[in-house]
Formats: sequence, C-alpha cells, structure tokens
Amino acid sequence: MAQAPQSSSVVRIGLLGCGNVGAALVQLVERQADVIEARTGVRLQISRVAVRNISRDREVQLPEGVLTRDAHAVVNDPTVDVIVEVMGGIEPARELIAAAIAHGKPVITANKELLANVGHELWAQSDAAGVDLLFEAAVAGGIPLIRALRESLRGEPVTRVMGIVNGTTNFILTKMTDEGADYSAALSEAQRLGFAERDPTADVEGFDAGAKAAIIASIAFGARVVAGDVYHEGISSVTAADIAIARRLGYVVKLLAIAEKINDTDSIAVRVHPAMVPMNHPLASVRDSYNAVFVEGDAVGQLMFYGRGAGGFPTASAVLGDVIDAAVNLRKQTFGTIGSFERIPVMPIDETSSQYLIGLDVEDKPGVLHAITGVFANHGVSIRAAEQEGMGDDARLVFITHRARESDVQACVSEFRKSPAVRRASGLIRVIGE
Repeated sequence: MAQAPQSSSVVRIGLLGCGNVGAALVQLVERQADVIEARTGVRLQISRVAVRNISRDREVQLPEGVLTRDAHAVVNDPTVDVIVEVMGGIEPARELIAAAIAHGKPVITANKELLANVGHELWAQSDAAGVDLLFEAAVAGGIPLIRALRESLRGEPVTRVMGIVNGTTNFILTKMTDEGADYSAALSEAQRLGFAERDPTADVEGFDAGAKAAIIASIAFGARVVAGDVYHEGISSVTAADIAIARRLGYVVKLLAIAEKINDTDSIAVRVHPAMVPMNHPLASVRDSYNAVFVEGDAVGQLMFYGRGAGGFPTASAVLGDVIDAAVNLRKQTFGTIGSFERIPVMPIDETSSQYLIGLDVEDKPGVLHAITGVFANHGVSIRAAEQEGMGDDARLVFITHRARESDVQACVSEFRKSPAVRRASGLIRVIGE
C-alpha cells in the first residue's frame, strides 16, 4: 500500500446517531482509513458519538468514552472537526446543525425531512459561515445524484428530473406486477422482508418521495422548494387490476418523483404520483427496492443514475464521500458553496397537463358509452385510445387520453362518480414518458 503523505492530518468526526447508517459509517471509516489517508493526506477518525441509549447493543464496538447521550457536547467539543448528522427528524437536528455551522464546523447530513423543510435556511447559514453543508445521502441513498446536479451539471440547463426514489413502493409495485398480488399482500411481504416499516405511511403515501423531490428541485433548478410545495399521491389506491390493464397496454406502473420546467412559463412543477411508464423506457426495468433517477437537459440530453436507494452501507458510502470532501476542504480552508436560490413559482397540480389512464365500470346498456364520451367532450378532454371488456351485466371501459389539463380530467372523473350508470371510477393514472 502507498505510504501516506508526510503532511497527513487527522480530522475528527462527531457522529450524531449510530443506527443502521451511523454504525455502517463507523465500519467504513475503519476499513477505508488507510486508503483515504494515502489518497488525500487526511486521516479520518470517529472521536465522539451521540446516541439516545448508551446501553443498547450495537453492530460496532467503540472505545470507552466515545459514546455520549449529549449531542450538544459533541457539537461543542473543540476537538471535533466535522459533524455527521444521521439521527433524523427536524428537531433537535436543525438546532444541532446550526450550532455546528456557527462553530465553523462542516456538516454532513442524510436528513431528507430536515432539508426538505428548512434546508434553504441551513444552506444560507453554511454559505455565510464559509463551511460545507453536504447531503448526498439525503436523496437516493448511495446513488451519487446530488453531487452530479451540484457539480457536473451545474452549468447544464436541466429541464426535467424524474425517477423512482422510494425503494419500498418500488418493491410493492414490482410484486404486484410480477405476481398479480394485491396491494395489501405485497405490502405485508415488504414488511416481512424489512423493506417497509411497521407504519408504512411515509413511504406508501408519497411523503418520503415528496421530501426528496423538494430537494432535487431545489438543486436542479436553484429554486426555493420545500416539502409543502410538492403534490404527493401514494400507491395505496393502485389495484392489481390497474396494473394488469397498464401491462396489457404496454406500460409499467411506478411511483415517480418529477421536477420539471414548464415550457413557455417561468414555473416549475414538482410532484409525486403513480405513473404509467412505457415498457421501453429505462425506468420501466427498475425493479424491487432499487432506485433510479432520469435527468434530462438541453445540452447533455438524457442521463440515468441507478442503484441502491437505501440501506445502511449504501447510504453510509454516500455520507463517507461527503465526509472526505469536507475534510479535504477543511484542510485547504475552503468550502463548496451551494449557491443562491430563486423564488421560482411552483405550478399547482391542477394546472399541469399529462396523458391519463381512466378506468370505468359501467352498466352494459345502450347509450352509456355515448354519455361517457360526452363528458370527456364537455370538458375538452380528447381520447387517444379506448377499449371495452364485458363483465356480465356490466362492462369495463378503459380510456387513455391525449395530453390534457389535470383540472379538466379531474372534472370528468368527478362527474363520472356522480353518474348512476358508472359503478366505479378507478385507475386514474398519469402516463409518463411518451
């Protein structure tokens, strides 16, 4: 192994949280310390670790005196050079990160909830203080997406970022697609295998992906986007029948996070919802708990980033990359600015447009189809394709629209649900990637 440079210096890490990601980071630092030192001249060392419960069994053994319940003591310790926050939640994480920045200490965080709500405040503080606030692991786990958007694509006029950024929902939808399982059975399997939490609400209702979409939009477009700006719709209402219809028509259903510029406006749209993706689109082949993000730009064309979007070691790998950057910058007395954010309008979901799949169970009698198509016509929604399947005394009608305004399509669905001839209006799924 190459000898470390004579000018090597020790950078001491204060770790806030030692769960799956924190414990994995400790192991990676131990394994990689010599290589990192040889390549960078910086020797990383975990010096203080704040946890809620010191007596709990852990995957890593830490020297006596390293563990503490006092997170503020770690931040305020003058021997700690860099702070890594992997405890989650907004408070006390926000307060601790702000305090670290005030002390001139670089911070690395994997906290998507925090950044999606108060990230702009913390980024402004870190820029003013001249220290790093890095967050690669906050979006898509070990996939190096944020660094690409912040650095490699900084001069690129990005037009859209679209992707699968939640492994739980992708696992569930894969099961429903491959095995014809209904939603509840696929969710139970995900929970049994550890891909879904006991309370899966944040994942399956789109809150987790919505937070990530807010961060992506902020970095991709230099916009002040927070979680509350993001429209989110989960997968709990997606049925096996919806997925079967989509598959028969040549599509796969995925939960997508989408941030895009709206043509001929100064607005962006940021949303999370199930979408029908054509089978020949790269995102259609992303299976199980994997994540993938598709970036489109005027100059670069199309790029896709793929990999593990969660898990202790993939996420810790992204954290470690940020730690190395922060440590090297600290040694050189420099930092990577995040830049300024504009107040770009975020277009409400009602004003966006897309193609749509709409499924209707109706009475199978003369005049019903004419009445249904009349509703579409009255709201200015044009039909691209339609099919009918008999079900005894009823029929299932499936329509795919041409591109239409969201509010107009929702008005059609609302009218269908009030119609005595419509037994059930379901399967309103947006079509992406045409």
